[in-house]
Amino acid sequence: MPFTQSTWRLLITPQANGAWNMAVDEAILKEVARGEVYPTLRLYSWEPACLSLGYAQPSTDVDFDRLNARGWHIVRRPTGGRAILHTDEITYAVIAPHTEPRMAGGVLESYRVISKALLMALNLVGLPAESTSHSQTQPGYDPSDPICFEVPSNFEITVMGKKLIGSAQARKKEGVIQHGTLPLYGDLARIIQVLKFKDEAERLRAGERLLSRAITVESVLERVISWDRIAQAFIDGFKETLNLSFIPSELSMDERKLTKELVSEKYANDEWTYKI
Repeated sequence: MPFTQSTWRLLITPQANGAWNMAVDEAILKEVARGEVYPTLRLYSWEPACLSLGYAQPSTDVDFDRLNARGWHIVRRPTGGRAILHTDEITYAVIAPHTEPRMAGGVLESYRVISKALLMALNLVGLPAESTSHSQTQPGYDPSDPICFEVPSNFEITVMGKKLIGSAQARKKEGVIQHGTLPLYGDLARIIQVLKFKDEAERLRAGERLLSRAITVESVLERVISWDRIAQAFIDGFKETLNLSFIPSELSMDERKLTKELVSEKYANDEWTYKI
């Protein structure tokens, strides 16, 4: 059944480090829960490159000497899933209260709804994307795999059988947050260089396996699509698929204050990052 038209807020924030990006998403969630802001679609990117760990992922998956040598940051997400290297990409976040009809029905149903908007966004720039439901017992799946783009998920966005968007969702008492990443270009196997493996042969095999299962926009289209064009496609895809009217906006003063607190107390704090 089609959704009744609803007003959401659109945020396009400047490039930022990992701790700030995760703090912003949580600050928005808190303000959405209080009814101070509309449900929000946020589009953003990362600088410098940042390895993000899932909420319950062991930090022992990371080779910190290699990570530091590259000058890359690390952050732990408030959502689940496995490691992602954020660089050369666009990241989206959907943040809404539990009362938002598009988030109703639990994780799988809301994943399905959001996946439709993501598919339309990709189709608008000529990507022949599909949404497929995967069993995590499919051949070759390793439940201990540390890399998000190797782990199958329900309503996964794929092109030519390879994963294109990695997403994760958390349903908190304040509401729902789902964020995900679309790699635009570059070498997806770079993440392999900052994770731990028993030897270099295993590292090499992991890189080959990743490239056989994941892909970038550039690899599909054989050209680079600008960040701004992809961002507009996301806006149009969400607007049309979910029957939304967007109000372009900026972070509120309260959100900025909360973000600063969350960076200091949580996302840039070793107790959070290395809790596991």
